[in-house]
Amino acid sequence: MIKTAGEFIAEAQAQINCLDVDSAKKLYDESDNAVIIDVREGESAAKSKLNDSINISRGLIEMKAPKLCPDTEVVILTHCAGGGRASLTALTLQQMGYKNVYAITAPYEDIKRVFG
Repeated sequence: MIKTAGEFIAEAQAQINCLDVDSAKKLYDESDNAVIIDVREGESAAKSKLNDSINISRGLIEMKAPKLCPDTEVVILTHCAGGGRASLTALTLQQMGYKNVYAITAPYEDIKRVFG
């Protein structure tokens, strides 16, 4: 039997820190070194992105994250269009050794409204 994307996402969310938009914004505002990573594909980010986000599509996170965030203690918030890819990416970052990773599990429109 093939495991579905929904099953992978549920497993990831059981192992990571998931945040709603308001909690994510509070954490971001209170942090001195937070990074917001948009894990959507480049075309989506080119159409609309958060003011302070950096786009690294999910498929490139292992290659680009160490250069962007050499400090494993940095607060990393991941987001996508609905929370699934953000959750999978947060798990990958956690497995890479990052200690303060959070997935924003909300629709992109809500995230954009709060973060700008």
